[in-house]
Amino acid sequence: MNHTRRQMLAFTAGAAGMAAFGFSALPALADADATQKAIDEFAAGATPAEGRISLTAPEIAENGNTVPISVEVESAMSGDDLCESVMILADGNPNPDVCTFRFSELSGAATATTRMRLAKTQNVIALARMKDGTVYMDRKEVKVTIGGCGG
Repeated sequence: MNHTRRQMLAFTAGAAGMAAFGFSALPALADADATQKAIDEFAAGATPAEGRISLTAPEIAENGNTVPISVEVESAMSGDDLCESVMILADGNPNPDVCTFRFSELSGAATATTRMRLAKTQNVIALARMKDGTVYMDRKEVKVTIGGCGG
């Protein structure tokens, strides 16, 4: 089957247009079910309690591309009072899992600092799992502004 030059150009232009516009998927935001599923998997059957974990995040982030956060867990870092891991979730991002920090007795303290990207104004959730199986949670709402305007 022979194709003319005009047919090949039309086919190429159509394929390029579909690649640029037709197949571009917009990111879907995580729903409450995805966030709750991540919490349930991390907690492994335990009910997250308040306290012992402190999440520090700005109330208003002028740039959602680099939002600084830090987390600190009150823990002796030995025996059953060892904080094994801390998980950070953002319930409005396409994937709610942001990061997980793992600790050992050699860590000395269960503290971590990082930067994250937030798609919009949303809740940031920190969960800490202790060696004895208890889980602690802290939550902060971070308002992401565009160009310094509130919202």
